Amino acid sequence: MDDDRVTRRRVDAGEIRHANRGWWDTDADAYQAEHGAFLGDADFVWCPEGLREADARLLGDVAGRWILELGAGAAAAARWLAAQGARPVALDLSAGMLRHAAEAAGRTGVRVPLVQADALALPFADAAFDTVCTAFGAIPFVDDSAAAMREVARVLRPGGRWVFSVTHPMRWIFLDDPGEGGLTAVHSYFDRSPYVEQDEHGVATYVEQHRTLGDRIRELVGAGFRLLDLVEPEWPAGHEGIWGQWSPLRGRLFPGTAVFVAEKPAD
Repeated sequence: MDDDRVTRRRVDAGEIRHANRGWWDTDADAYQAEHGAFLGDADFVWCPEGLREADARLLGDVAGRWILELGAGAAAAARWLAAQGARPVALDLSAGMLRHAAEAAGRTGVRVPLVQADALALPFADAAFDTVCTAFGAIPFVDDSAAAMREVARVLRPGGRWVFSVTHPMRWIFLDDPGEGGLTAVHSYFDRSPYVEQDEHGVATYVEQHRTLGDRIRELVGAGFRLLDLVEPEWPAGHEGIWGQWSPLRGRLFPGTAVFVAEKPAD
């Protein structure tokens, strides 16, 4: 993308929501064509490093549990959870991504409820779920992720688990480049200005937010959660795939993903 179409600047909440919904609606076909085989039709992959819930078990025992997949995209994780005996619901802002979720349900025969909604206004009753999870969904794309954490806490039952993966915050120091150009620090870790792609008129078409590790922990604690674990998946031997700025070159030197495992304390 042209340099003048990429910037780091403040964006208001309405422009962010419009940009990201439009982006994922427009990009859904290309995204699934590029990444669908890696993610699978009914699999739970936490990150480009290939960490799978089948191996990591970050959610604990899911059988019989009501689980909300937030920012579900094509809902591969929700279908995997259903196959494990869970009762998942898949939510996403993008109609384009949910269309792919419906198509994959037809291919696999595994159907889960699909809900189109905003992560900042979850259309569910208090304490409706035992678990909430997302692999790179929602949290990096909303303007007020602290408010999203509070919404998750609201719909979780006491003792419930909240697990989410995001781009590792230290990656924001570097250019979005999987090659050697992505090994030189160029940005301040403490600059929370969003990454923005924009059209020729300066209107945002894609917005992604940066928060530090400390910010994320404060968001969780502020919403009433207790942090149980912070997983930084290592790049596995033999994995030569490139996904955007994720690559073997960078992955073997520093983390690309952070997975936060938190719990809403029981009453």
